[in-house]
Amino acid sequence: MSAEPQPQSPWQTATITRIEKCTPRVTSFWFQPSRPFTHLAGQHVDVRLTAPDGYQARRSYSIASAPGAGIELAIERLDDGEVSPFFHDVAEIGDEIELRGPLGGHFIWEASDGGPILLVGGGSGVVPLMAMVRHRTLQKSAAPIALVFSARVWDEVIFRDELIGLDDRRDGFDLVLTLTREQARRPSDYSRRVDARMMMQAMTRLPKAPRLAYVCGSNAFVSAAAEALIGAGVPAGLIRTERYGV
Repeated sequence: MSAEPQPQSPWQTATITRIEKCTPRVTSFWFQPSRPFTHLAGQHVDVRLTAPDGYQARRSYSIASAPGAGIELAIERLDDGEVSPFFHDVAEIGDEIELRGPLGGHFIWEASDGGPILLVGGGSGVVPLMAMVRHRTLQKSAAPIALVFSARVWDEVIFRDELIGLDDRRDGFDLVLTLTREQARRPSDYSRRVDARMMMQAMTRLPKAPRLAYVCGSNAFVSAAAEALIGAGVPAGLIRTERYGV
């Protein structure tokens, strides 16, 4: 994940309190930190693992939970990763890990910021956007939000049931799913990669042009999605991005 430079935050231990499978490759872990922890929707934490020989591996993970709702990290298994295999294969409830944060001050949204807001996520890039959606719900905000979420297949749509449930409420939150390797399951969804036409159609779900757009995913996805937004008429200055991986 790329992030703007942050002041050094102290490391602290956090205990795993809950583990829940989200998709075949993504599992959510809930943590109870040893010290007070307050975050904003869109922020992330650094996680550090230390091997018996002293070797340390670090990884940044966005926080999926809304502010005030604890710390949930939705961790995707990367077979060549140093940290994610530990969580998927070894970690258990009661284990302690080290984390620091919250980190990040650019890619955040608060209910007081208002809307309309357009969110665009690819794969696990939906995680910080989910924190924003959940924050809106907990705050009973009326800010209009549309989320365009791209996944390869239906079974890889992280938080799928929760998102569809929120979409069904018809309270100003609209979900647009696009599957790149399967046919769409819902009449309002897509079966292709994000493009300018999709962004324009997503914006028609908002009462007026978005005041901000947030894009999160791999480098390639973020570049394509930002280009699509600009092609749909969203000024580049209104687009905030967060990139994972290479």
